[in-house]
Amino acid sequence: MKSNSSVALTKPSVEAGEIPEPGRLKALFAANKSALQKTVTALAKVNPRELDGLVHALHQQAFEVYDCLNCANCCRSISPAIRYNDVDQMAKKLRVKPSEVVSRFLTMDAEGDFVFPAAPCPFIDHDNYCSIYSHRPKACREYPHTDRARFYQLLKLSLKNAEICPVVYTILMKLKV
Repeated sequence: MKSNSSVALTKPSVEAGEIPEPGRLKALFAANKSALQKTVTALAKVNPRELDGLVHALHQQAFEVYDCLNCANCCRSISPAIRYNDVDQMAKKLRVKPSEVVSRFLTMDAEGDFVFPAAPCPFIDHDNYCSIYSHRPKACREYPHTDRARFYQLLKLSLKNAEICPVVYTILMKLKV
């Protein structure tokens, strides 16, 4: 399959057993970082619709065979941007006022977003379950963003996420040029 650029893509697929164990991810990412950077640069030249189709298909295949409860690296290492609507939803789930959610669990970052002040997320338990799952922030619901339209806008973020999320790592490796 060819795009408007000189980059040729095939239609890769994700099979059970191809997604790395979370504990091996940092080493795999380090070993393949330059190839992944090259891939992200090449993917920026691919027709956006074609790229979305490929990435969305890989996302669906990956999550048919992978359970995030086996990992939770995202919950244990990064904080999502938390919007005011998210605060309201979290407060509803916790049965407290939004101001209490802010004072107990959040801080404001340099961009003016609420974030958790430290990792891991205060709502993740030892079995990787989220105690506010049904009311979790939008950024958590959308992570790892590999099913989002206009994926080309998230290529740099996806490169960073490949070090955290085994699914993102696998998708980028499947698209490796």
